[in-house]
Amino acid sequence: MSKRCQVSGKSVQTGNNVSHANNKTRRRFMPNLQSVGFFSETLGKVSMRISVAALRTIEKNGGIEAYLENTANSKLSTESLKLKKRLQKMKKAS
Repeated sequence: MSKRCQVSGKSVQTGNNVSHANNKTRRRFMPNLQSVGFFSETLGKVSMRISVAALRTIEKNGGIEAYLENTANSKLSTESLKLKKRLQKMKKAS
């Protein structure tokens, strides 16, 4: 499973550990990913692996449906774009 947020697209970054003697060794900065289940009236239960920063943003916007509707497509990852299209299709049908 990849270390990538399904909502924001946040992924692993690289950098250096720098010792007191100024020795540099490569390291990886992992995103804080959590498995979360959201309940949506339109979509039902949606399980995702998202970063904690994205979780806070979703809660601030009022849930997964409101977040997807109010966020521009250019800021969403491919997984969340598919979910957004599914949400729009189900809202049109009802």
